[in-house]
Amino acid sequence: MSTVERVAACACGKVRLSARGTPIVNGACHCSDCQAGACLMEGAGARPGFCDAWGGTAYLSYRDDRLDWLEGREMVRGFKLKPDAPTTRYMTTCCNTVIFLKYGPGWWTSVYRGRFGDAAPPLEMRNKTAYALSPETLPRDAPAFRNFPMRMVWRLLSARVAMWLHI
Repeated sequence: MSTVERVAACACGKVRLSARGTPIVNGACHCSDCQAGACLMEGAGARPGFCDAWGGTAYLSYRDDRLDWLEGREMVRGFKLKPDAPTTRYMTTCCNTVIFLKYGPGWWTSVYRGRFGDAAPPLEMRNKTAYALSPETLPRDAPAFRNFPMRMVWRLLSARVAMWLHI
């Protein structure tokens, strides 16, 4: 059986990550934290295009043990909404590309979907759409959930168990 491998890269290609297997979650989050994070990143000079017209940020979440640095690890810097925030968003220093976010207590990393280019699979879900800008105009390209759907929570928990069991 072959394992899918995707490479995420910044705009100039100096920072690259390898992601193996199927992502835990492939979605777009419209929560207020992601929207505030987008504003923070834009204020820090981030390249445009990592969030959509509804304030959503699309991502592929992978188990931490399924991500490997290929190059450029030293060229990323983290940003937090406040010092004690559990989430850190990372942008490259070479070309100001927002590349991934890490939820501190979690066992997963969410790589911004656009960083995979054409290798990104079609969007699977939209979550926290209650916070979307103009939620009534959201595209119908994927199921939309007002909050975090149970299937997303289940996948995250299942991924943790699989990591414990080394499968």
